[in-house]
Amino acid sequence: MAKELHVSEFTALVPYEQGARMQEELRDAVQSGAEPDQLLLLEHEPVYTRGRRTKPEELPMGEAWYSSQGIEVCDADRGGAVTYHGPGQLVGYPIMRIEGVHEYVAALERAIIGALADAGVEAEVREGLTGVWASKGKIASIGVHVSRRVTTHGFAVNVDNDLQPFEWIVPCGMEGAQMSSICKETGRSGHMESFREAVLDRVCKELGREARVVVSTTG
Repeated sequence: MAKELHVSEFTALVPYEQGARMQEELRDAVQSGAEPDQLLLLEHEPVYTRGRRTKPEELPMGEAWYSSQGIEVCDADRGGAVTYHGPGQLVGYPIMRIEGVHEYVAALERAIIGALADAGVEAEVREGLTGVWASKGKIASIGVHVSRRVTTHGFAVNVDNDLQPFEWIVPCGMEGAQMSSICKETGRSGHMESFREAVLDRVCKELGREARVVVSTTG
C-alpha cells in the first residue's frame, strides 16, 4: 500500500521566505514522526534564490537593481546555483523521507517529463546536468536539501511565466543558457491548473505515494 502524501495547494502568490518557513516547520514534523510526508504546490512572488553554489557574478546587475525591478534576492540552503521564481511558474516542495538523493532527483525528473508530456511538451534530461530540457531551452529546475533523510526544496517548472528575469542572471550557473516554458513550447497560455494536477499525479506515481489534499487556499 502506498504511503500517504499530504498536499497543500496555494493558488495565491506565496512570498519566498514564507515558503521557506513552512518547509522548515513541516520538515521538523516529518522528522519527528508527527506528520506524514508532505508536498507544497505553489507560485512565488518574484524572487531570485541563491543556492549554495551561487557565485556573485551570476547576479551581475546587483541586488539594488533587481529590487528596482520588483524582484527580491534571497539565500536558500538547497544545492545548485541562482534561479528565478515568479507568477506562472509551478513550484513543488516535497518534504519527505527518502533513501537516496540521486534516485529521488531522478524520480522528480521522470515525474516532470511525464507531466510535460501530458501537456503536449516533449522533454528530456541531459547527461551530467540536473533538471529538464524541452526543445527551446531548460524548462524545469531541481534543487534539494536533505536533513536527517528528510527533503526540503524541490522543483520549479516554467508554465506560463515571464522568462525575461532569467536573462538578467546566469540561470543555474550556466552562461548563455536558454530558458523555456510550456507557453513558449506550445504557443498557448492557461496551462497552470491542468499542469498542477498532472504534476501531482506523476510525482505520486514516481515516488510511490497516495495524495491527500489537506490544504487548498486562495489566500
